[in-house]
Amino acid sequence: QVQLVESGGGLVQAGASLRLSCAASGRTFSSYAMGWFRQAPGKEREFVAAISWSGDSTYYANSVKGRFTISRDNAKNTVYLQMNSLKPEDTAVYYCARRRISGNYYLSRSYDYWGQGTQVTVSS
Repeated sequence: QVQLVESGGGLVQAGASLRLSCAASGRTFSSYAMGWFRQAPGKEREFVAAISWSGDSTYYANSVKGRFTISRDNAKNTVYLQMNSLKPEDTAVYYCARRRISGNYYLSRSYDYWGQGTQVTVSS
């Protein structure tokens, strides 16, 4: 069984930065790609960023490209999301997820394990 635990969310002002962390249990973390998704109130869950198992490839939603950076430390079983220049529209619950062996990085159905989420609130 895989468990994913997010941390690092909070309330910040527009323009600030936050770094989210997602700690994974299990010995196979380094074999899987990982992703971050977010869900704002009244909206569907949307893709934010993803990273390949090796960290060599990264993928971003257009809305966060140039502001957010995804990274991973396989020795620590942890994936990160560095969020800079935050905007009020970034307000959401952020979830990390483990991608299945294969599948489209951008689609939530490609991911089989999910964390409980961490709240990010950006005030204007």
